[in-house]
Amino acid sequence: MAMASLSPLRPTLQPHLNQHSLSRLYPFSLYHSRRPSLLCKAKEDPATTTSSSPLSLGIAVSGLVASPVIAYSLYTLKTTGCGLPPGPGGSLGALEGVSYLIVAGIVVWSIVTKVRTGSGLPAGPYRLLGGAEGLAYLTLAGIVVVFGLQIYETGSLPGPLPSEQCFG
Repeated sequence: MAMASLSPLRPTLQPHLNQHSLSRLYPFSLYHSRRPSLLCKAKEDPATTTSSSPLSLGIAVSGLVASPVIAYSLYTLKTTGCGLPPGPGGSLGALEGVSYLIVAGIVVWSIVTKVRTGSGLPAGPYRLLGGAEGLAYLTLAGIVVVFGLQIYETGSLPGPLPSEQCFG
């Protein structure tokens, strides 16, 4: 009598008599068959695993500096309706613009790393890169909230260049 199996392995006949002598001929039985297993691991990206490089430290420090600049910019936008003033020689406005780019870059890098490897950015030297990543996401949430409120209340956002309305 033959028994069928729904397992992906081919079914074998269960011997009736003298199972020990037939076990050499039929190493797999329906009751003791090995089940296939699947193990998936994300491949580590060498670009993200070398977290002690000077580049990682520079990105982490710049991200930790950029987030408070954006927080002050968002506070200024919410209270005055305008972004940061240009400052001497446009330096404060330039710092604001570069800060937005840095935070956007860290968030995009983190998302790409998460998709490719299954985990976020490495902690980095002194765990600063991980801190900058978390702060960048928190800053992004603040940007979404304040920009959303600004658009809801006034119907638009101020332009990236100084205008007469804000700094005339």
